[in-house]
Amino acid sequence: MPEPFPLVLSDEHVARVAPAEGLLYDPGWKMLEDPDLDLLARHLTDGRPRPISIFAYGSLIWNPGFEVQSRRRGTAIGWHRDFSLSLEHFRGTPERPGLMLALASGGSCEGLVLDVAEGTETPSLRAILKRELVAHELSANACWIEVQTSRGRESALTFYADPVDAPVVRLTVTEQARRLATAAGAAGSGAEYLLRTARGLAELGVHDDYIWTLQRMVAEEIEARRASGPT
Repeated sequence: MPEPFPLVLSDEHVARVAPAEGLLYDPGWKMLEDPDLDLLARHLTDGRPRPISIFAYGSLIWNPGFEVQSRRRGTAIGWHRDFSLSLEHFRGTPERPGLMLALASGGSCEGLVLDVAEGTETPSLRAILKRELVAHELSANACWIEVQTSRGRESALTFYADPVDAPVVRLTVTEQARRLATAAGAAGSGAEYLLRTARGLAELGVHDDYIWTLQRMVAEEIEARRASGPT
């Protein structure tokens, strides 16, 4: 059966976005080292039941990067996806700035609850926190939220829910699409990130009107730019 909400954005669209050289991280950041990560992990998880649950709403869905014991669909209560983190590194440059997903207050957000495999907490939490928080300057962007799953209401750790001490921008969906259609950096393009996230949601059977609208608009923007000249 065809998907009820087929994707318009494709690998062909992503391939049309010119690559860009840039930095993986802000050179002014103080990076989190293993002792910092372990201290932060203890602060976030002491007294919490095992296994530790992580709420994935973006790249953690399609690339968790840690040992997962079990997974289940879940709905974050009182949150929605929002491309609001501005990037001049990673998937962007100062000349071609990018955007990454965060959670913003209000509404609901379907995603995936990932349980950290018991016995792997130290290496798994190091991997998660190093990837998601990266540096001391961003270390406040982890928190526990309420998620509704088939088991009932649960608590799960997530990242960038109403981001603090982070480069947040408030753009219209049209402005977001224009940025994502051109953004690229050392880690790849914004269009690739959006496509992989949309595909990850589709594989779960999750339809997010915002993501589906945005992927269509990014595809149209890439096509329009191709018609008028190089991306």
